[in-house]
Amino acid sequence: MRSAVYTEHMRNITLSATDQLIDKARDKARAQGVTLNDEFRKWLASYVQAGDGQSAVERFRNVMQALPQANAGRTFTREEMNER
Repeated sequence: MRSAVYTEHMRNITLSATDQLIDKARDKARAQGVTLNDEFRKWLASYVQAGDGQSAVERFRNVMQALPQANAGRTFTREEMNER
């Protein structure tokens, strides 16, 4: 029995940025084991969702879930958050 595989049609777009910025972004994506296209698609989806009535708190939580490396691993006390 064959299972059908459906893929969503992808369109190409052209963006402009400096060579230095593109190189740094590619280096960062490569270090994370992803492609710049992957990261752009995530950003584009996030950008669209930001306008869908989500509160700032919901958007923040979504960003934090997408960035596990930004997790401090614990909750900080009020005193720790106010230290300078």
